[in-house]
Amino acid sequence: MSSSSTGTGIDPADLTAPAVLTGTPVVPGVAVGPVVRPVGEVQLPETAGPWVAEDQRAAEKERFTAAAEAVAERLAARAAAATGVSAEVLNTTAQLARDRGLLSAVEQRIGDGATAPVATVGAAEQFIELFTGLGGIMAERVTDIRDVRNRIVAELTGHREPGVPAPETPSVLLADDLAPADTAGLDTSRIIALATRLGGATSHTAIIARQLGLPCVVAVGGLGDVPVGATVLVDGDHGTVTVEPDAAEAKARVAEAEQVAAALAGYRGPGATRDGHQVQVLANVQDGAGARAARDAHAEGVGLLRTELAFFGRTEEPAVAEQADIYAGVLEAFPAGKVVIRTLDAGSDKPLPFATPPDEANPALGVRGVRTARRDPGLLTRQLDAIAQAAERTGTSPWVMAPMVATVAEAADFAAQVRERGMSPGVMVEVPSVAVLADRFLEHLDFLSIGTNDLSQYTLAADRLSADLADLTDPWQPALLALVHAAAAAGQRLGKPVGVCGEAAADPMLAVVLVGMGISSLSCAASSVAGVGGRLATVDLATCQRAAEAALAAADPQAARAAVREVLSA
Repeated sequence: MSSSSTGTGIDPADLTAPAVLTGTPVVPGVAVGPVVRPVGEVQLPETAGPWVAEDQRAAEKERFTAAAEAVAERLAARAAAATGVSAEVLNTTAQLARDRGLLSAVEQRIGDGATAPVATVGAAEQFIELFTGLGGIMAERVTDIRDVRNRIVAELTGHREPGVPAPETPSVLLADDLAPADTAGLDTSRIIALATRLGGATSHTAIIARQLGLPCVVAVGGLGDVPVGATVLVDGDHGTVTVEPDAAEAKARVAEAEQVAAALAGYRGPGATRDGHQVQVLANVQDGAGARAARDAHAEGVGLLRTELAFFGRTEEPAVAEQADIYAGVLEAFPAGKVVIRTLDAGSDKPLPFATPPDEANPALGVRGVRTARRDPGLLTRQLDAIAQAAERTGTSPWVMAPMVATVAEAADFAAQVRERGMSPGVMVEVPSVAVLADRFLEHLDFLSIGTNDLSQYTLAADRLSADLADLTDPWQPALLALVHAAAAAGQRLGKPVGVCGEAAADPMLAVVLVGMGISSLSCAASSVAGVGGRLATVDLATCQRAAEAALAAADPQAARAAVREVLSA
């Protein structure tokens, strides 16, 4: 069979020559190995299955409650052993297993005579239909609901919980899609690369793969035709999956990638281009353990502290003193370094019972981020008090930013509250209005930090977790880059720093482009720090600027990547 780059599929019976499937590159790196796929597929019962006698229904409800709690406890235990986005995703999935709405719907069906497995499937289908109808960010919860449903049914029926395999030989995991909880629990000594048929550059699978440092390609056409056991080469730099590659060529490609990775691994900071232009390379973390890991990875500080961890799994807001302890643990890891703390980003795909309206028609455009203060101003003021206490205790001066700010008035009000507590205020650039009016926002702020994940979905009107719209939320989209450039230019005019803390900052080649636009700091997963910092050290500022010009002039993400590669290879 001749080599193909169309991504339309292959005949699994005809693997006599390499087939090249194309997708969206997410995490750079190259790996080759045998194919494995998710295991433990659950046989769901028919919803018209056996019925329970009335005198046994209370026991059946208890059986469901015990199964759901067992699933939640396993996920929570895995979350406790994880860090960063992995911990966040596992905690969120554990919460879903304990969701009172799901429990109520299951108990109602058991009360009508259904067995616990049948009731679980029926209740889950009710929520799947609801969230699918709502669309947008809520539709992406369907994957999580199905995952939790399958885990609970497996627990109830005594079957193996679904998940990813633990092969003895380092292998490449291929799947249509992966439940975020599965991705978060990957053993990177056994799974050395990922490729999925669905998903986008800012999906949870992609974000976690980046945190784990696994080469990853998503939205790969024809992936379902690749059989288990076939050898594949995943190229996370170019976005390809080669089926049955030439052994010598694959070995050479992997060796080349390892050589590049080894050179980048020598990065010790601080971040700078080859000719000495300073660029802070920071890390995204969510607790003290993550901050210490980032410090060990030679990050210069924290560009994004996700404070949601302190709030997850709770029915009420944590006390100020408890929050202060968590923030102090991060500040202590960088006593002389930059630490940017983002206030609570609840809502949308991170609902909290005490902060998020339960019945929003479109949560992605609803009460999320700083907007939660409209309903409960004390939620924000108490968090700022906690950050200020942590700063005083550690003798540090954190930078504090608000998510989902949309107007200059919101920015000015937030800045005043932060300055009252002796800290430096900023906001996230997630809503296009902030990039468009960046000069006006910076009149009130000390800095801006661009969250490219949300900025892409609001700029392109495409849910960043939607597999069907992955091409629109590609961080190389010209419209997104134009807004980043506008914000960076405003910062340069006013002499105020503008950083990037979205997933775009973890792409070493895109990092070159961002620096060329005038971005002053890049914040990424700790596992990406060396790759980003090492890549910047290989180019001078003029090259970065030419790369930025080439990307901004391109018609689409593919053309932008190709144009920048040409600049960097010149």
